[in-house]
Amino acid sequence: MKQQQPKPDDRSDNVEKLQDMVQNTIENIEESHETMQLATEEERARIEAKNQRREESIEAMRNEIRDEASDRENGYK
Repeated sequence: MKQQQPKPDDRSDNVEKLQDMVQNTIENIEESHETMQLATEEERARIEAKNQRREESIEAMRNEIRDEASDRENGYK
């Protein structure tokens, strides 16, 4: 039985992928603001909690973008 080799670590487009993820998350937050206008108090609280988690995710992704960009500049050593 032939063992599969792991794919090589290709980090060349990580920055772009992370930037897309940040943009999509921001768009989700913006869309949720529209939804909140018609939401009940309970739904609004859930949306606000989810948006807080989204904001935390955005900050983590931005930190990772900085790390990846730095690694890219340094040749992924």
